[in-house]
Parts: sequence; structure tokens; C-alpha cells
Amino acid sequence: MKHHQYALTPPMGWNSWDCYGATVREDEVKGNADYMAANLRKYGWEYVVVDIQWSEPGAVSSAYRPFVPLEMDEYSRLIPALNRFPSAEGGKGFKPLADYIHDLGLKFGIHIMRGIPRQAVHQNTKILGTDITARDIAKPNSICPWNTDMYGVDASKEGAQEYYDSLFELYAEWEVDFVKVDDIADSKLYGAHTEEIKMIRKAIDRCDRPMVLSLSPGPAPLEHAALLEENANMWRMTDDYWDLWELLYNMFDRCYKWSKNSGPGYWPDADMLPLGHIGIRSVDGGASDRYTRFTKDEQVTMMTLWSIFRSPLMFGGELRDNDNWTLSLLTNEEVLEVHKNSHSARQVYRKDDKVVWTAQGDDVLYVALFNIGEDKQEVTVDFNQLNLSSSEQVQLRDLWKREQLVSVNNEISYELSPHESMLLKLS
Repeated sequence: MKHHQYALTPPMGWNSWDCYGATVREDEVKGNADYMAANLRKYGWEYVVVDIQWSEPGAVSSAYRPFVPLEMDEYSRLIPALNRFPSAEGGKGFKPLADYIHDLGLKFGIHIMRGIPRQAVHQNTKILGTDITARDIAKPNSICPWNTDMYGVDASKEGAQEYYDSLFELYAEWEVDFVKVDDIADSKLYGAHTEEIKMIRKAIDRCDRPMVLSLSPGPAPLEHAALLEENANMWRMTDDYWDLWELLYNMFDRCYKWSKNSGPGYWPDADMLPLGHIGIRSVDGGASDRYTRFTKDEQVTMMTLWSIFRSPLMFGGELRDNDNWTLSLLTNEEVLEVHKNSHSARQVYRKDDKVVWTAQGDDVLYVALFNIGEDKQEVTVDFNQLNLSSSEQVQLRDLWKREQLVSVNNEISYELSPHESMLLKLS
């Protein structure tokens, strides 16, 4: 499929939600882009994504304000709020900000909500290039349970596809590279909105600009795996993920279930990495302004699981406040090689909160050992389970510590503290 070419490896970038909620401003986006260009671009980090409510002038934290006015053009399409994105003045939209990010050698992304603005429906504004109006295509009983901005679009109505086409024509004019669509992969009220997913796919294909399509939130239903793969590049397999051990613990089961439905151009998404300085103006995740609550062992465990499973990597913290430790998690080339270029990831076993995963590389095997229990325990995997001959002598390398370990045959076994992990390369 053509759109799979847009994300042959899992996308890597920064998203404004975990630190700024619904309120990010242009200067903050540019500042994080500058940091990424200087410190992360050479490691493969490239997307800078403005998350939800960029059209709302008065947005506060991550608490959605019901039925507030949004900035919109005459064709029922939301546009950036000028008080937050001043370069959009004069109808330029996000084009000047996209230009700034492209000039850094990076790519630009935005978040949108599924559907058509309610205010467009109430004002009965036009759909570009048609005699149809917003009221003609809206599905007022298809709403998002946690955000009041939009009504769904009725795919059976004349003008419905034209509305989505006009949206993505606008994003192509802005030179957007990545679009995260929310309230679509799973809805707490209606499940997956499959017809709107298909309309969006068609609109991107017609706008003639390569855009990575990310679907949120989750958990996306496993029975829709084929539809998601046919239409999107990544889709959330979880609800919003935060820096709580329980959520990381649960992710092991989600990754196991989705591990067969991943490949070049289509990636189940374990959600953003709540690392570094988060919660600056976002109240989600149970606490305000803070550094991540994950311990260092838990941070490594999360990065190890995301890397061997090959989830997209979207950093959620304020990049400019990274300490050396946080930066080291994002710039370990040996770990990122697993994320970029391994394949055939699978869970070898899970027993008593001992978990082992493996993935294949070029003439090497990667093995991840996890202790996700509350007591120190030995995590062991024998060569038979890894499809290796027990007589082989295997060199082990610890990828996080970047050091050679003693060579082994027959089995690999290490004592791990609670929530600790290891990522090994076998050669």
C-alpha cells in the first residue's frame, strides 16, 4: 500500500500533550524543534507534533472547556488561534510554522478531532467547492464523550467526502507531514469509526502529499487490525498512557496481543513516552508540573519494551529541560538500532511476572529480559526457547550499558530487581 511507504520504520518525535496539554504556543513548539534539531535529529527523531485544541484561543491546561468558540475559516475548517500561533496571521495557517520546522530538517505534525466543528453546523457554514453546508453532512448523535468541539460526519451524505478532502487540501497547503486523528480508533460510546477512517484515508491519498496517519485513542479493537493496517500508519492500542507503573505493567499484555499486526508502514502504538519534565500545563496523569514519576529502572523497562516491540516513539516532556539521563535514553544508537531495524518480535514467555521477548536483527538476535514483579528474581531463557543450539557459544552485549558480557551457552540468566530489565544482543 502506498501510504505504508511514509513510515517504513516506526515514527519518532515530540508531541506537546504531556507537558502542555491543550495550551501549547508557537514559541514552545519552535523551542522544542530547535532542541530536537540540535540534539536528536541525527538519531532519527524527526516529528514535531502540535496536539489538541490549537484552534482554541482560551485553552487552559488539559481540561476541555465545553462549547467554547474556536477559530474557523469560511469553509467549516478549524485554523490556528492567532494569540497562540501569531505566524498564522493573514490566513497563513500553520504554513509558516511548518516552514520553520522544515528548515531545521524536521517534519511537522498536528492533532485533529474526528468530524466537523459543531459551531460550523450551528452556523451552517459552507463546504469548499460544493453547494453543501455543514448541517447537511453532520451526524449530531455521533459525539465525543470527552470533548464538545465536533459532530461526526455522515459518510452516506453528499458532501461528506468533499469536507474531508477540503481539510486535507488545507493541511497539504500548510505542508503538514503527520496527522493524529482523535476519537476515531476507539470511542467510549461507539467503538471504532470505520467509515470516517476510510474517508480520511481517501482524503490524504487525494491531497497528493505524503502524511503519516495516526489514529487515537485506544484500545483499538484487535478485530479491526486489517482495516487499521489498510488505512493508517499507526493506531493506539491503549487509552492515554501516563507515568504510572500499573499502566506500564498492563502494556506487556497489549504488546503481546498486537505483536503479529506490525510491519513496515503500519505500527500499533503504545502511546507517548511520559519522560523528563511533564505536566507543565497538563493536569492529566494525576499530578501537575513534575518530572516523570517512573524510576530509572522503569524508564529503561518502558524504552526496552517500546523498542523491541517497535512502537512509535513520541516523547512527551519539555525537551529543553532534559537532563543527561533523559537524553541518554533517547540517544543510545544500539537500542535505537533494535527499534529501527529488527523484525519478528515475539514474547518468548511470561510466567510469574518474568517476561522474555526476542527480535531478529541482521545476523544477530535481540533478547529482552523483564522482571515486572515486586520482588527480586532470576529471569532465565534457554537456547531452545530462542531457537538456538545449546552447544553454541554466544557473545552477549548489554545494549543499555554498552558493554560486553561473558559469553554463554545453553541459557541466559540474570537476577533483576523489581521493575528492572535488560536488553541484550546475541552474536
